[in-house]
Amino acid sequence: MLVVNDKIQIPLSEFAFAFARSGGPGGQNVNKVNSKAIMRWEVARTQSLPYDVKARFMEKFASRLTAENEIIVTSQKFRDQNRNVDDCLEKLRAMIESVAQKPIPRTPTKPTYSSVKKRVEKKVALSQKKKARKAPIFDD
Repeated sequence: MLVVNDKIQIPLSEFAFAFARSGGPGGQNVNKVNSKAIMRWEVARTQSLPYDVKARFMEKFASRLTAENEIIVTSQKFRDQNRNVDDCLEKLRAMIESVAQKPIPRTPTKPTYSSVKKRVEKKVALSQKKKARKAPIFDD
């Protein structure tokens, strides 16, 4: 069971794991052992995510979804399968956690009187500085 928070729990039966040979360090072990974990999860078909969380997930990670609305998470960080499987699950948990909370809408505010005044004063000061750089104009 992948526990994201107290309301979101996903059974491991929803995930499909495959294993492949991993790159990177490890010597002959890399050439012999399929330690890279590849996890697939059908986001659109899951019943474990609330509708709003699923919609936010699919919107935020749309570029990572396949045509079948599956997300593919891989890990080859470690030299053994079990730790790479756990790493895949942790990556997915972090992704779901990032969209689990409903975002707080921003309420636009007006700038304060003093901030407007400071901005105008800075603009005037900069303008005066630039005017002082010009060569004087002499009228005959």
